[in-house]
Amino acid sequence: MSTPLSAVIITHNAARQLADCLNSLSFVSEIIILDSGSDDETKNIADAYQARFVQQDWLGYGPQKQKAVELANYDWVLCLDADERVSEELAALIQTELNNPHHQAYQFPRCNRFMGRWLKHGEGYPDISLRLFDRNVASWSDDEVHEVVRTEVSVGTLSGDLLHDSASSLDDYLARQNLYTSLQAESMYQAGKQAGAGRLLFNPLFRFFKFYFFRLGFLDGIPGLIHILIGCQNTFIKYAKLIDMHKKQ
Repeated sequence: MSTPLSAVIITHNAARQLADCLNSLSFVSEIIILDSGSDDETKNIADAYQARFVQQDWLGYGPQKQKAVELANYDWVLCLDADERVSEELAALIQTELNNPHHQAYQFPRCNRFMGRWLKHGEGYPDISLRLFDRNVASWSDDEVHEVVRTEVSVGTLSGDLLHDSASSLDDYLARQNLYTSLQAESMYQAGKQAGAGRLLFNPLFRFFKFYFFRLGFLDGIPGLIHILIGCQNTFIKYAKLIDMHKKQ
């Protein structure tokens, strides 16, 4: 008998992506959606798929995802964002594995779609993500951004892809990156970290050579190049914001 599985999703005005996400979850035992104040059709879409819809003021990415995990009825949870969906291959592998679990947590590659192209190199792939776990032995970190699952158990790897549609437009993507760099800078500032000219200059360059050349990002064409250059810009901007915070102090 297969182990029961809860899918947990955090949302905010996710009507554009949510139906595709929920369509990919027909194999789970229940779906929990933790929403932070949507004013679009998110709730109606959730209701149409008989998902349990709960409202929660925004806590930060890590705490919000952990709250969603705690709402599940079952210990095994699959954590998704609304702009992600489970590929057919990954869904089959999850079901097979949960018939007789060999691990208490699993990771798998995430394939990112950027500017109309599914990236297969650089930072866009394989983007290994730990998203399937027994909540008794794993939990989300309390980071406000770039949160991760913390666990001390051995982690299994499944080969199927989690599909991630990065943004509806480049404007949306850049706006999100601006928010992320602000949150990262604030986190570093609160931790007492400093930055200088060396990090401003060399960390973005190192990131570019690592992902564009050594991780073969150039094979993803113009979308791959733009994706990596934005990532390098993010590295520069987060340190610039950190320096600015210290100057204002």
